[in-house]
Amino acid sequence: MGTQETQPLDVASIREDFPILDRMVGGEIETPGEGPADTRPLVYLDNAATSQTPESVVESIVDYYYGYNSNVHRGIHHLSQEASVAYENAHDRVAEFIGADGREEIIFTKNTTESMNLVAYAWGLAELEPGDTIILTEMEHHASLVTWQQIAKKTGASVEYVQVDDDGRLDMDHAADLIDDSTAMVSAVHVSNTLGTIIPARELADLAHDRDAHVFIDGAQSAPTRPVDVGEMDTDFFAFSGHKMLGPTGIGVLYGKEHLLEEMNPYLYGGEMIRSVTYDDSTWEDLPWKFEAGTPVIAQGIALEAAIDYLEEVGMSNVQAHEELLAEYAYDRLSEFDDIEIYGPPGDDRGGLVAFNLEGVHAHDLSSILNDHGVAIRAGDHCTQPLHDKLGVPASTRASFYIYNTTAEIDALVDAVEDARQLFA
Repeated sequence: MGTQETQPLDVASIREDFPILDRMVGGEIETPGEGPADTRPLVYLDNAATSQTPESVVESIVDYYYGYNSNVHRGIHHLSQEASVAYENAHDRVAEFIGADGREEIIFTKNTTESMNLVAYAWGLAELEPGDTIILTEMEHHASLVTWQQIAKKTGASVEYVQVDDDGRLDMDHAADLIDDSTAMVSAVHVSNTLGTIIPARELADLAHDRDAHVFIDGAQSAPTRPVDVGEMDTDFFAFSGHKMLGPTGIGVLYGKEHLLEEMNPYLYGGEMIRSVTYDDSTWEDLPWKFEAGTPVIAQGIALEAAIDYLEEVGMSNVQAHEELLAEYAYDRLSEFDDIEIYGPPGDDRGGLVAFNLEGVHAHDLSSILNDHGVAIRAGDHCTQPLHDKLGVPASTRASFYIYNTTAEIDALVDAVEDARQLFA
């Protein structure tokens, strides 16, 4: 089937760090957690939505709350100083992880969506005006598409979309035609959460910068799954979420080039982000704190550092190789069915997910049948409704993979799909 035979990871050892992968599912949902009626082994293939969390990351949260729980930057007592050091170190660790120049370029948010909104409101409302153009792609997540769409309405700017070709790849010739002297911002998803398409981010950045436009790369699906270097990419902004890369929910990251962040006014106002306040005016704290108003995501930021430590011990190149192996294997296995349509590029040229539909079966019905087999996947438009409209389908079924998944679990997915075929035959 053309799939790599060499396993880049010791998956059996990795799975030992994720107790949830050993649980059973399938019983009545009464209270959270495994119940007496749960009898089917969990096959978790919904990682593009949220990954599972290893014990070491959970322990980092417990250590914070049990050992030095305190607010940061607000006290000279011992616990506050410990929490502040840990929280600031987490910024440094993230900067190192994505190739940023330092913590000044790393802002903690609650997710990728908030990071996108921060730039759209703090930069977009101040800089965009009638005649300006925002360039998106046809495969944008709603976090990007809706945000820039609404900002355009507020500022009088217009939005245009780079086409996706019949193979699911970004049409770079069309991008070159669209990006012109009116372009102010190019915002693009790095890896499509529906098609698995990987865009040439540096090429897109070069096109934008040649026209003095800024670039925002949505890294929600790329930062967890492959090496990322924002310097090599030359993107002006980059965002991702902790919960898709072994971290907790409630933590996101916005990277921005320091000179741009310095020029931008805060998106949120309040405590923590101010330097001085009078009854007449206020001044802002240094980067990155001027964009982190109120009590920040302390425990989540510390846990994100633990997640990065785990991933880097595995090796991001190994993570990418494993994802590619599973994506190609899943693509090949599902391609054995004549009545399955797979969306996006070929299996050897995509991120670690496969979205598909079984002819005559709605994605929600297929997802329900797979759930009966203990297989957890995602069904719907995956926050890419306009892309699904372009594909001519209301929804799709998506299986997405991570470091703890196996080809045997993909076989279980395929077996469950075969049962659905027989049921609806």
